[in-house]
Amino acid sequence: MQTSIKWVDEAMFIGETDSGHAIVIDGPPEGGGRNMGARPMELLLLGMGGCTAYDVVHMLKKGRHQITACRVELSAERAQSVPKVFTRIHVLYKIRGRDLSDKAVQRAVQLTTEKYCSASIMLSKAVTISHDYEIVQDV
Repeated sequence: MQTSIKWVDEAMFIGETDSGHAIVIDGPPEGGGRNMGARPMELLLLGMGGCTAYDVVHMLKKGRHQITACRVELSAERAQSVPKVFTRIHVLYKIRGRDLSDKAVQRAVQLTTEKYCSASIMLSKAVTISHDYEIVQDV
């Protein structure tokens, strides 16, 4: 896997992936940016969220569970001093579907956190990560 980051101006960069996608990265105005893109640490958190959401949806669909929506909300705390690393991350899975069992959702969350999600497993080596889930049954 390869990516590249190209400086545009001030605190703005364009990140490009080897899969052919690009994203704007920018800083806040107080840091010389124009607030026209995501911050690098936000992208790190989004990457983890995307990784674990993909796993959960994939596992539930593979198990033939009737999932209709999945939203993963991540909240992170950062150190007060430089380097302002993540110190805690909480992941809340909001799963919607028909006849979803608590056992199936719990198992999918367990498997993504312990076995499949490379991003969260890697981050868990340095950050305390907690997980929770909510199931909303479609009628």
